[in-house]
Amino acid sequence: MTASRLDTARLGGTTMGTTWSASLVVPGTRDLHALHAGIQSRLDCVVAQMSTWETGSDVSRFNRAAADTWHRMPPQTRTVVDCACDIARASDGAFDPTIGPLVALWGFGAHAAPRGRPDDRALAATRARCGWQQVQWNDDALLQPGGLELDLSAIAKGFGVDEVVRWLRTQGIEAALVEVGGELHGYGSKPDRTPWRVLVESAPDEDATTPTPPRVLALRDQAVATSGDRWHQYQHDGEHISHSVDPRSGRPVRRATAAVTVVAPTAMLADAWATALTVLGVDAGLALATRLRLAARFLERSADGPREQLSPAFEALLP
Repeated sequence: MTASRLDTARLGGTTMGTTWSASLVVPGTRDLHALHAGIQSRLDCVVAQMSTWETGSDVSRFNRAAADTWHRMPPQTRTVVDCACDIARASDGAFDPTIGPLVALWGFGAHAAPRGRPDDRALAATRARCGWQQVQWNDDALLQPGGLELDLSAIAKGFGVDEVVRWLRTQGIEAALVEVGGELHGYGSKPDRTPWRVLVESAPDEDATTPTPPRVLALRDQAVATSGDRWHQYQHDGEHISHSVDPRSGRPVRRATAAVTVVAPTAMLADAWATALTVLGVDAGLALATRLRLAARFLERSADGPREQLSPAFEALLP
């Protein structure tokens, strides 16, 4: 019997306020409708658990809960929260899964306040409600100490990518490139036996005249995510306000890095670390990425256009 010819099927849809896509290496006879439905179902599950935009999600219910109450969470949510707290610890607080009220105070996110500069009293009161150190588990139950709000928007998209990859493997898909809102994970080989190759997302002011060369990565069971302020920023009284809020100060990052790209074993890690390194900035971020052997690319704004700096682990991935 002749084996079925392998083709690359491309599927797509919407989730988490953005789009998803998947390139799958499958026999021409494979039922793509079932695969599409399965991918959408996994992503819908992440939204039902972790979205702050959906009032009925597990996270939204926790955020509204009364003080000193315990709330059972799905194991997937605990996985994401634990990973977020690990990165918060490793980054000395530059990443924080409880930063949602501060993000909202500066005019971003599901519960955004009017855009502008909040007064010092409001900022201090909001900062007092945040802090990843308040996250406390008892088996699968999470304590609501009062006013604590989880915001997993800087890590949930990456987790969604990983969930889809895990599910596709259980369906016998031996090669795929999965993307949700710019976060990607590629594994296996295309039908021509070459790896999935992706162009690293550029900075908003990066163009053909920029001296930094385009970076193409071959993903061999790896994930890549980029953080930047191309879409999520505004001007107020002549000041640039970025959605990248530093949990340590409660204020938007000043002179934010144009873009930070991280390559990691999972999209969850890549997604969260790209945010953490953006908050840290080029100098501290590159030093930490080098020490932790993170593959990271920084694009820093300068008078001559974006200036690229790479961690040793990122350099090692380049052809």
